[in-house]
Amino acid sequence: MSAVPAEFWTSLPLGPGVRLLNADRNGLAAFDKPAGVLAHPNHPGEASRSLLNAAYTLDGEFFEWPAPVGAGSKDAGGGARLSVPPRRLWLLNRLDSGTSGVILVAASEELAATIRKLFRQKHIKKIYHALVFGAPGRASEVWKDRLAVQKKAGQIRTAVGGNIPSEASMQVLQAHRSGSPPLALIRLEPRTGRSHQLRVQCAGRHLPIVGDATYGNYGLNRDFARHSGLKRLCLHSNHTEFSYESGGKTHSFSATAPTPKEFLQALGKT
Repeated sequence: MSAVPAEFWTSLPLGPGVRLLNADRNGLAAFDKPAGVLAHPNHPGEASRSLLNAAYTLDGEFFEWPAPVGAGSKDAGGGARLSVPPRRLWLLNRLDSGTSGVILVAASEELAATIRKLFRQKHIKKIYHALVFGAPGRASEVWKDRLAVQKKAGQIRTAVGGNIPSEASMQVLQAHRSGSPPLALIRLEPRTGRSHQLRVQCAGRHLPIVGDATYGNYGLNRDFARHSGLKRLCLHSNHTEFSYESGGKTHSFSATAPTPKEFLQALGKT
């Protein structure tokens, strides 16, 4: 596999507020996706507010856009530059529009297949930070639930009480117990990857994520948004790390997207 030049990453048609966190020579990269930005466009006209402002192929799960002018190589006689095919970038995981943080991409289909296999085998460590209403009773614990996941009219809804085993570890990072309402910043590490798993597991323990309009507390969200100005889902993909094989070698990759300042400000921290 040939090395991917740094120029490839600097020429990307990034979406609003999206920034590159890390990229390696094999073509693996991580971005920090802001809340409100789509992982990929779902309908015509949404490209401008997705991870890349580019066309997206759902079947192949890749973005595609024209190569920059002058990107082709000159012919053997030193004449005009030869045309080059459109550029592509394969999306490796998804975050809900309201969730911010680390999201992975690959510059080749071969590498994309390798990393997607690691996701299926649960060999990728993911850590999330969530701002929740309430105060966890313990500083850390393992959450185990059985969930039900339904898909209707293109919408996913998850609930406690199904037959899908789901597990995550929780650790309290900071807490403001005397507030009204009390708030806590918690670290969540899912050990299974169910749709909306963390949001449902938090809500099921009376720790709804701030700003969660689907599984959260409507009244608390409304009142908190009014006096704090914080009007987003407060779930953030903070860190991702794993090792993968490429070119007969083992490579380590990690990326960290700092906890959003608005989470800390809501706790009275700076």
